[in-house]
Amino acid sequence: MEKQLSFSITLLKGVGQIMLQESAYTGLLFFVGIFYGSLHMGFAALLAVFIGTITAKLLGFNETETAQGIYGFSPALVGVALLFYFESNLFVWLAVIIGSVLAAVVQHWFSVKKIPVFTFPFILVTWILIYILNNNIGVSASEYLKSDAVLSQDFAFALRGYGQVIFQGSTFAGAAFFIGVFVSSPIRALYGLVAALIAGILAGLYHAPTDSIMSGLLSYNAVLCAIVFAGNKAIDGVWTFVAVALSLVVSFVMNTYNFIPLTFPFVVGTWIVLVLQKSIKTFFLNQREIIN
Repeated sequence: MEKQLSFSITLLKGVGQIMLQESAYTGLLFFVGIFYGSLHMGFAALLAVFIGTITAKLLGFNETETAQGIYGFSPALVGVALLFYFESNLFVWLAVIIGSVLAAVVQHWFSVKKIPVFTFPFILVTWILIYILNNNIGVSASEYLKSDAVLSQDFAFALRGYGQVIFQGSTFAGAAFFIGVFVSSPIRALYGLVAALIAGILAGLYHAPTDSIMSGLLSYNAVLCAIVFAGNKAIDGVWTFVAVALSLVVSFVMNTYNFIPLTFPFVVGTWIVLVLQKSIKTFFLNQREIIN
């Protein structure tokens, strides 16, 4: 019974790690939001995080990382993404299983190399599977892509930005995700909400489609950037803004050329800021050595 409870907590942490939170409570609230939006996506997330975690255990990945949910979040995103883009059928569920294994393995490779990879394994695996399902198998698109949502023209788009991190467009799901992050880290949750607002406002200034802004599609990468760089210092806000702006530029470019962005703008924006931080730190250390 104790082992089963421990494994369940690991699965919940795996889902919580989608927004970098090692919290079972966060994962539980994320599940609430996902299942509210779609039973198919909810079960896909559950199956995927289970497969990813089992893969880590069977292949002997680092036990601490596995318990922290590190090998569960990319598979969970793969599972939800495939049920968001495609109708539920045997091919798609097989792709969820295969993709979950691959995402965990890719995550481990980057972990061994000590590269801050964030959601890149999910992005890489999902791009490949979307291409195969579209071009080699010909699976039909899901109803979520065909339906047009009627959205209010208000600041609720910031909460929807939270929801879109895990492919959920409802304000309820966004609120559940926000609360999920808040119970783990209030400052990260609030940073994410403000970043979602800023991203939407900046997108509006550059005349992005109103529907994209109001649905949160131009805010979800900003939420993730803010969660990474949130902190108590003023400079943390500066780095967050830079990462958000970069992610928005990447989103615009990818949308212009009809690429599926997923969370790639977040990863690129975050990587660039991390490189800038390291470069600046190295510069000042060298200057100090010269002076001394």
